[in-house]
Amino acid sequence: MTCHNRRDKTMTCLSSLFKATLRTDYSIDVFLVDDGSTDRTGEAVKEKYPEINIIKGDGSLFWNKGMRLAWNVARSRYSYDFYLWLNDDVILFEHALHELIDAEIEIEQKRGEKAIIVGAFQNTFEDSQFAYGGREELGRPIIPNGTLQECMIINGNAVLISNIVYDRLGNLSDDFTHALGDFDYSLRANREGIVCCTTPSYIGVCPRNEGVPAWCSPELSLAKRIELLYSPRGININEYYKFVLSHKGRTRALVSKFKVYFRVLFPKLYLKLKK
Repeated sequence: MTCHNRRDKTMTCLSSLFKATLRTDYSIDVFLVDDGSTDRTGEAVKEKYPEINIIKGDGSLFWNKGMRLAWNVARSRYSYDFYLWLNDDVILFEHALHELIDAEIEIEQKRGEKAIIVGAFQNTFEDSQFAYGGREELGRPIIPNGTLQECMIINGNAVLISNIVYDRLGNLSDDFTHALGDFDYSLRANREGIVCCTTPSYIGVCPRNEGVPAWCSPELSLAKRIELLYSPRGININEYYKFVLSHKGRTRALVSKFKVYFRVLFPKLYLKLKK
């Protein structure tokens, strides 16, 4: 896990993690990167959960690099059977860990190989619409239907990865600071013939980010949109280009880069043409 100045959300997530039922033959260790929080997140976690391994960051790691650091530290401590990515803004249902592990066992029994299992999340407790989880190649969500379903792309909100898969794929890519690391990991897995599957049911709640992204919002000034164009908090255009180049080729990368610049410079026209 990695966190930054979301103490209440982090504590709620951890509470749901420790309330989740776990098979008797399993135990968990938690590695949390506190990336320069100024709201005493790390201290609050240590007070309530002294067994958690807290790793300090300087505020420049964001999601992908924070998760890389947590994973590296965990790997240096022990050779675990599984690793679980967990976002601190999710609330797990009690059956979440059971379902993730059972899904992994089912895939291994059926196919004789390990898979990457991504947890499906609904929007809110009241709204059971899909928020995050597995997706098709074009980004369409794969809605849980009670069975394991293969997916091309994963959202990194809760993802179970076996040690065997790690040995083949390694850590999240150092090419990405915040976003795209989870997408990249699943696409790399697909290239290596490693199956990605979504859980049969929703395993928790995670409100989805909706609306027009800030980096192309007509409500913001051009200067602010350009700032976000190169920021980890925005689209981070250089990393986005590298991502598309890696998985779709140079022509697609150049076209995608042009579209991003067009959206930044002419957001109202883009929205009008899209309609």
